[in-house]
Amino acid sequence: MLDPALIAPEKVRPLKRVEYDRMVDLGLFASERVELLYGALVQRTPQGGQHAYLLVQLNKLFVSALGDRADVRLQMPLAATEDSEPEPDLAIVPPGLREHPKSALLVIEVADSSRQKDRGLKTGLYAAAGIPEYWVIDLVEKVVEVRTDPERGRYKSLATVEQGKLSPKAFPDIQVDVGALLGRG
Repeated sequence: MLDPALIAPEKVRPLKRVEYDRMVDLGLFASERVELLYGALVQRTPQGGQHAYLLVQLNKLFVSALGDRADVRLQMPLAATEDSEPEPDLAIVPPGLREHPKSALLVIEVADSSRQKDRGLKTGLYAAAGIPEYWVIDLVEKVVEVRTDPERGRYKSLATVEQGKLSPKAFPDIQVDVGALLGRG
């Protein structure tokens, strides 16, 4: 990685989301798993078996329960800010969008090797984008961290759930069995 101190007083110029989208359209990253975070291209880590299993289970649950009320997007771009286009593990968005959504009703990241990024960098990014609810399913600690009430780039509320039922604020009729999801039940 380039150490910015070695090029001072010049600065590293971050990519804008529209520039990144154009590069994607041109096929520049066709063989790479990257996402744009705060103007920087960040490689995405490969998924382990448990990570993939949880995404399949969450997708089944939400697609079935939501019907036509919302769309479930797995690892698809979210046009979060002018310099960031993350690809969250799962995002629930308004139905029928024909472009990358600028927001979501719920974003979920499954965190194992990506824990630091999901619990730190992406938390601030999703809060800045005004995502009203962000879940981090922490496979290391075997908990779900639920962040709500974004304000000025931070979530005001954080709850840690190990057992019981969890419902998205936007869809309180949907229940996720946290213990079963995490292999506790």
